[in-house]
Amino acid sequence: MNQAGETRQSRSLPDPDRVSILAAIIFLAYILTRFVTLPDREFGVQLPGIYLSIRVDIQTIVAVFVAGLTAAGTDWLLHDHPARKDRRTLPYVFLPALTAVVIGLPLNQLKYGLLWWLGLLLGGSVLVLVWIGEYISVDAQDYRQPLAAAGLTAVSFALYLVMAASLRQAGWRLFLFLPALTVGAVLVSMRTLHLRMHGEWLVYESFLIAFIVSQISTPLYYWPLSPLSFGLLVLGPTYALNSLMIGLIEERPLRQLFVEPLLAILVLIGAAYWAR
Repeated sequence: MNQAGETRQSRSLPDPDRVSILAAIIFLAYILTRFVTLPDREFGVQLPGIYLSIRVDIQTIVAVFVAGLTAAGTDWLLHDHPARKDRRTLPYVFLPALTAVVIGLPLNQLKYGLLWWLGLLLGGSVLVLVWIGEYISVDAQDYRQPLAAAGLTAVSFALYLVMAASLRQAGWRLFLFLPALTVGAVLVSMRTLHLRMHGEWLVYESFLIAFIVSQISTPLYYWPLSPLSFGLLVLGPTYALNSLMIGLIEERPLRQLFVEPLLAILVLIGAAYWAR
């Protein structure tokens, strides 16, 4: 009985060898960006009254590589989960892929040194914790699943805050900035709603939330805000809309429906004002 319990417990966590291999490859990818130099390529298109151009550099290539590798690696980690059976792993790859990409955003803006290495170690640690949380969340009968779901939800919104602030700091043009922010809102909302609604796949609702967030972010883009203030002001409606959507689906009373979203917006507006 004890041996069976130990076997079950050992299978409820991802294979540490696989986690180590994936983490090492992602670390290596980001380290190579500091030592490998590739010529930048610019792709543009002339539209009536405006010229749109996209610059592709080593950071862009690594971001795409890391996102794909992390998504595939997450599927590899979950492949032998005893509770997965024939369940699709697609909902579980979004957050790790987003985590891996967001790690690189502040790293690309830091000078190579001790702070850069600390940022890489911190980001790698968060990614490993996300992998563990996603692995635990697969089994609805796991007693740790509610804690893992809460942790993954918190990490999702924290990553979105880092993403919005980093993109603001990088000074991306609006036609690149807005799609990136919108895609991030879609991924965060899809994973959050999937966790909060116990496995229900809410695609249309996630795109609706992301569309509203993009409309709010557009005028904020032109305001003279610090990166942190901008990130907090974007995070507020993102969190509030997710909370409101969950309340509508669960058919909460009208008074309870708006308490959490309004409170979140007020707190984050106050934090943005303090960080201005």
